Amino acid sequence: MTMVSTSDRSVGGIDLADPAFWRQPEPARHAAFARLRRLDAPVFFPEPGGGFFALVRHADVVTASRTPDVFVSRHGVTTPRPARWVRTVFGDSMVNLDDPRHQQLRSIVARAFTPRVVARIAADTERVAARIVDDLVVAGSGSGGGPGDFVTAVAGRLPFEVICTMMGIPDGYRGTLLRRIDSTTERAGVQRAGRRLRIPGRGIAALAQLHRVVARVGADRRRHPTDDLISALVTADVAGRPLSGRELGSFFSLLLVAGVETTRNTIAHALRLLTAHPDQRELLLADFDARAAGFVDEVVRHSSPIMQFRRTVARDHTLNGFPLHAGDEVVMYYVSANRDEAVFAAPDRFDITRTPNPHVGFGGGGPHFCLGASLARQELTVLFRELFTRLPDLRSVGAPDLVPSNFDHRVARLGFTCT
Repeated sequence: MTMVSTSDRSVGGIDLADPAFWRQPEPARHAAFARLRRLDAPVFFPEPGGGFFALVRHADVVTASRTPDVFVSRHGVTTPRPARWVRTVFGDSMVNLDDPRHQQLRSIVARAFTPRVVARIAADTERVAARIVDDLVVAGSGSGGGPGDFVTAVAGRLPFEVICTMMGIPDGYRGTLLRRIDSTTERAGVQRAGRRLRIPGRGIAALAQLHRVVARVGADRRRHPTDDLISALVTADVAGRPLSGRELGSFFSLLLVAGVETTRNTIAHALRLLTAHPDQRELLLADFDARAAGFVDEVVRHSSPIMQFRRTVARDHTLNGFPLHAGDEVVMYYVSANRDEAVFAAPDRFDITRTPNPHVGFGGGGPHFCLGASLARQELTVLFRELFTRLPDLRSVGAPDLVPSNFDHRVARLGFTCT
């Protein structure tokens, strides 16, 4: 099979490596991915110093995800990759590791995301959701002064407080941490001054402060362990030694930032989609408990909170009939795989009754499947049950303020009203 490159007329000017592509309206981007899926081979997109093959079909993303010995993470999974000095100073995130090291560390973190443990924190999730709605009722958002910001008032609060409780972060640190999380991810994958920056200097400083906080909390947990994730991490034995301070900080950054950001964006997209599709809203409210699971999975599929991850080919390999060579790089586009016509009927339609729904919004399977998937599902279910039970007229107002990014489908602001 012949390699297709961006110079071929069949690509029609699509360039996934160009930041300008990610500033286009969503319908235009989805249409471009649909055209790429119709080609008979993955397209190669050149970048400075190299390039990548775009895996846009559901089958290719799933196969690459479930073949971790061929499609490795150790060279970096984000686009662009973090600088070598950043990885040296702050340590490697678990997403940038392969087995056996990845599995050793994942097994520790997995203790906090088993169905049994997630069920145990359900009561706490319900209390947080109730407190959020209490505040909305008192504030009377949407009356008088116009719509409030759903991201700040609702979507960001629940996952942050739940993750902090799971990790054992004292209340006194939480306000500072929330500000630091926003700074570390504010410009992830965003075009600035002709370059797409992953972590600008401002983000590096915020990341360093996150690490300092976990070092202080970790030191206390080593002396006085409790029933939380940080205690599990600092007392764990990994390959005959405890985690280093740098490894602990890397864990902390991944869980706190990823656990808050992705769920926050999913919650915001959920309200936006339900408002834009009143028929689906009516279906959900008619029998919330029966349709909640389908609702959550369809929001994740339709919005794809994480749009892509990168892998490096470790050895020559044929992927669903296409030859790849050792050293080649591929980018798995979840945002495209989740709308693959070969898997999803009417893929652009938002349908909470869709079944089956084998989306790859939490990853395509394999060892890097999202550890927090069950927690995220619980958070959305609990929150929207509380919201619609007590504020049945809750709706988004206006278009969301989306951050142009090739990595995450981030909502910076979303107006809303409760009246």
